[in-house]
Amino acid sequence: MDRKNFIKSCGFACIGGTAMAAVFQSCTTVKILSGQITGDDLIVPVTDFETRAGNEKYFKKYIVVQNDLLQYPICVYRFNENEYAALWMRCTHQGAELQVFGDKLQCPAHGSEFSNKGVVQNGPADNTLRTFPVTIEKNQLKISLKAI
Repeated sequence: MDRKNFIKSCGFACIGGTAMAAVFQSCTTVKILSGQITGDDLIVPVTDFETRAGNEKYFKKYIVVQNDLLQYPICVYRFNENEYAALWMRCTHQGAELQVFGDKLQCPAHGSEFSNKGVVQNGPADNTLRTFPVTIEKNQLKISLKAI
């Protein structure tokens, strides 16, 4: 391969690598976002799920939201533009804070696993996670925190 073709190949590889990194950005470590509490609702902009790669818009599967008034964060899963699940990240076994791994939440203390809908997949926990009603209003998610 001559020098010109080598440089050309390297250039295309760099451009391709940059594009792929942007596409996979939504798969990176989750950033914990701060949510605003108004009345009994935790407010989360729908745009917090959006990520862009050039002109393409992609959506994260989930985000983790916290507020100083909450004892545990809330994981919000996006299934489509109208369906979300908000799960309290407190293990129902002994109350440890859960960790998110894609479509499941896992307890670091004893290994309990929960689905993205809060259903127990693996014990020792035997109760589903606390879920919160989610409504969409003016491009914002309103997560009802009544009776936490």
